[in-house]
Amino acid sequence: MNAQVTRDDFAARVLYDEPMSKHTSWHVGGPADMFFKPVDVADVSAFLRSIAPQTPVLWIGLGSNLLVRDGGIRGAVIETHGALGHLERVSPTVIEAGAGVPCAKLAKQCIKWGLGPAEFFAGIPGTLGGALAMNAGAFGGETWPHVVSVTTMDRNGTVHQRQASEYRYGYRHVDGPHDWFLGARLQFALQPGVSGDDIRALLARRKATQPIGEWSCGSVFTNPPGNHAAHLIERAGLKGQRIGGARVSEMHANFIVNDGTACARDIESLIEYVQATVQRTHGVALTTEVRMVGEPA
Repeated sequence: MNAQVTRDDFAARVLYDEPMSKHTSWHVGGPADMFFKPVDVADVSAFLRSIAPQTPVLWIGLGSNLLVRDGGIRGAVIETHGALGHLERVSPTVIEAGAGVPCAKLAKQCIKWGLGPAEFFAGIPGTLGGALAMNAGAFGGETWPHVVSVTTMDRNGTVHQRQASEYRYGYRHVDGPHDWFLGARLQFALQPGVSGDDIRALLARRKATQPIGEWSCGSVFTNPPGNHAAHLIERAGLKGQRIGGARVSEMHANFIVNDGTACARDIESLIEYVQATVQRTHGVALTTEVRMVGEPA
């Protein structure tokens, strides 16, 4: 960030009618009425206090796990990536990280500190804020079992310190105070034997089984109890199924990729088609892991 940017001029940094296709990993999405990239926590607070209290607000990180419809976002979008990026070790086994820290960066730094198990964070294609919001996980690990406390902000721009005990979590689900996550303290164990090779091995496995490099959101559907969404989709004969510029990945059936020409409606229609086909074929109702927001075109 430009060091000369000050909090009293943040209004000049608000973008209007900003295409969300520039800020999502699917590269689709209509315009946001307002789009704001803050400098720091005080900047976020000032922005929230400056807009009308009834204005809807959406927080995003890297824009993964997010489908913005073609009609765009009515209200304001706050992008935390690049702003809430502090990452430090506060005790031998506890780290503190901002909501804008990419999960892959968190994993690599924990390896350097000899802390674990944290390697699984390398498989989460987003930031810590999103991982906290949905208890994201990969390679058998999940976010919230490591949470000691969180820093949050409410709609009035007030910062709160909250203990992990104030939240209940499960598979890809978190319940608790309806604030936005600014960061968290996470606890790991001393794990001096772990190395960067462990992350590289996990990422190599991911690259071999997932369409890395193509435009996707990560996993589209949560895994039903005792089963895997990808297996159900594949057994329903849906690999390669296409609607417009969106298709079910031939490499991993729980991924939908944008071939470069898709609009959000193509992707949402394909999601609905997959759900209907799996329900008809297997009698299983797939629920989405991806968050769908915004208005239709």
